[in-house]
Amino acid sequence: MIRAALFILVAWFATAAFAHKPSDSYLTITVDGDVVRGQWDIALRDLDFAIGLDSDGDGAITWGELRARRNDVASYALARLAIGIDGTICTPQLNGFLVDGHSDGTYAVLRFEARCAKSGAALELGYNLFFDLDPQHKGLLNLVYGGATRIAIFSPEAAHQRFELTRPSLMRQFLDYGREGVWHIWIGFDHILFLLSLLLPAVLIASRGARRAVERFRPAFIEVLKVVTAFTIAHSITLSLAALGVISLPTRITESAIALSVILAALNNIFPLFQERRWMVAFAFGLIHGFGFASVLADLGLPQNALLLALVGFNLGVETGQLAIVCVFLPVAYGLRKTRFYQRVVFLGGSIAICTLAAVWFVERAFNVKLLT
Repeated sequence: MIRAALFILVAWFATAAFAHKPSDSYLTITVDGDVVRGQWDIALRDLDFAIGLDSDGDGAITWGELRARRNDVASYALARLAIGIDGTICTPQLNGFLVDGHSDGTYAVLRFEARCAKSGAALELGYNLFFDLDPQHKGLLNLVYGGATRIAIFSPEAAHQRFELTRPSLMRQFLDYGREGVWHIWIGFDHILFLLSLLLPAVLIASRGARRAVERFRPAFIEVLKVVTAFTIAHSITLSLAALGVISLPTRITESAIALSVILAALNNIFPLFQERRWMVAFAFGLIHGFGFASVLADLGLPQNALLLALVGFNLGVETGQLAIVCVFLPVAYGLRKTRFYQRVVFLGGSIAICTLAAVWFVERAFNVKLLT
């Protein structure tokens, strides 16, 4: 059991080392009678990989290069989106082409409109963007109908979905945003590595400049409880304030600060400064991580008719995903705590690896350069 769980953790970390954020696109669909309007935000890095946008090969995609391929981008994307109402196909036509920035880079923004033969009771969507190139790609849908909003995720396993054109219940919106919260903590590698950096020492006790294994599970559990609670309270505060528009920080500063927090948390394992009060570190940097979660929520969009409910649902989803990670990590760490493998390879080696990866992220975000593919 321990070996199987450890294998999962190692495999996950190997995946994290090669990608900060998986490929996503953001699709907003508004249905108004027999008219379907949409906005589709697609990452330039994904489009470049699919059809090639960097014509001069200098590693940067300019507005001129993108504008020159406007028709190619539109044809490629819209051919991979099928829209129908009650079985009747509606053909989308491009009526706007822009660029916009998201937390993970620059996106092409396609605005389109589809006029259907009639209005109906159900919207059918088929989404096949990038699935042949990247099976991990996800399409995040924000569907607006009758003044209400619901969200959904397209994946290779759920490429075709049907939506009843009725006003979604408050419980449906709550569950939708809760599911999104779970998903985004699981793909938020920087958030998870920060948390793991704080959890790695939980099964060890600092003693005379060295670390030894705890003798009982209870002290390790209490330490983890303090760290997770502090992190949860802190990022819940700033997530709520940022999502409600009370406080905002530039994305570049937020993302750079998150990477820096991972570096400092990992360094604290190697050169301990905060040995007994890691919960304070979790709380201080958790405030910064809350702004990162808020940027994800902003990309999804909060339904104005159930703003508070969606915010609570997303936040509870984040906590559920976070607790799932802790429930896997803590028993494994406790079971291995007395071994040289844990103390030298997992704890020390893992902290060094986390610190190195986070340093690369920090340089990329702070100085707007690309070091990892």
